[in-house]
Amino acid sequence: MRLARHLPITTLAAAIAVAGHAHAQTTLTVATVNNNDMVIMQSLTSAFEEAHPDISLDWVVLEENVLRQRMTTDIATGGGQFDVMTIGTYEVPIWAERGWLEPLVDLPDDYHEDDLLASVRDGLSLDGTLHALPFYAESSMMYYRTDLFEQAGIEMPEQPTWEQVHDWAEQLHGSEPGLAGICLRGKPGWGENMAFVSTLVNTFGGRWFDEQWNPEINSEAWNDAVAFYVDLLGNYGPPGASSNGFNENLALFSRGSCAMWVDATSAAGKLYDANESDVADVLGFAPAPIAETPKGSHWLWSWALAIPASSEHKEAAQSFITWATSQEYIALVGETNGWTNVPPGTRESTYANAQYIDAAPFADFVVNAIKDADPTDSSLEPNPYIGVQFVGIPEFQSIGTQVGQTIASALTGGTSVTQALDNAQRTTERAMQRAGYIQR
Repeated sequence: MRLARHLPITTLAAAIAVAGHAHAQTTLTVATVNNNDMVIMQSLTSAFEEAHPDISLDWVVLEENVLRQRMTTDIATGGGQFDVMTIGTYEVPIWAERGWLEPLVDLPDDYHEDDLLASVRDGLSLDGTLHALPFYAESSMMYYRTDLFEQAGIEMPEQPTWEQVHDWAEQLHGSEPGLAGICLRGKPGWGENMAFVSTLVNTFGGRWFDEQWNPEINSEAWNDAVAFYVDLLGNYGPPGASSNGFNENLALFSRGSCAMWVDATSAAGKLYDANESDVADVLGFAPAPIAETPKGSHWLWSWALAIPASSEHKEAAQSFITWATSQEYIALVGETNGWTNVPPGTRESTYANAQYIDAAPFADFVVNAIKDADPTDSSLEPNPYIGVQFVGIPEFQSIGTQVGQTIASALTGGTSVTQALDNAQRTTERAMQRAGYIQR
């Protein structure tokens, strides 16, 4: 304080003002996954902070399985580590019902809430109220190298089947040094290998549970689907396929190391960006393949930004998530990172934007796949749950991950498909009994 006596009054006032501003600075801790779109969001931190000088961002960027575990533990215990969480269509209604998420009411007029795709908005709402804002949304599709298909005389049909995919993978595998016939998710996790395997099971005619919540994991349809998966990926996939999730396969395919890849539509932007992808000029796409039925062959998912009820900075957090999911943000990414890299699947205006349509030949295909995916009718036989590649109950996070681990064991040869599914059936039955869905 002695220093203040030697300062002019105006200088002292300025110093006090600066000190007050520093004291008022709000730091938001943002937890997100290490996917390409989120990495771009982090790179644009300065644009947000310049527009909001009283808010700074502290990023926690994690691999998908680790992120989900940390966020689930934190929000269930009210830990308050995070002010913004990147969660998805599975978590939002479950966590909102438990009061763990801040309801997003009175959004600013310039946010244009009505511009959000209806199916995506509905998936992030509870009783008609948004509890998260969609950062990007996706379905699933098949990518393939047109140069390899042309050389082999293969013509892609309007709707490929899994039997055809198997034949093509066998034909193309090893046709170039180090080339895998197909890349698919093998890394265990309810949102990793089971996101893909669930859609495969759906299209083979299977379902997770019957209408009385009895598991059907060792059914004929599951056995056929998982045996097909283990044969296809084990014989014609890349080495170490059981360790590959979305990001690992994206890297492999973008380097030209896979002839085909079935995964999220959100990868299309990076794959079509010649600065990011070695296959941008030979990239073809088609609907996700089918087997017995088209039902549930392609998923519906949104990575979204939510505010945990435990956050002490809810107003600042809402300023950030409305900015990061706005029309303004999409335009900013288009201008700074190229229009193929804008977050897809969230806004009608994106698919009416001439710059995006010109840059992204996949635009109409992707938005139609998102709109066509039906989480209320995802299997050939009726089921009691909502979800295409997941089951919308709290217990599924644990169940899906356990089943994913048993299927990964079958993929590596650690156990047979039949034994893996019998084990998964027993553990799932016990979990559903403990939770009170079925009686002992």
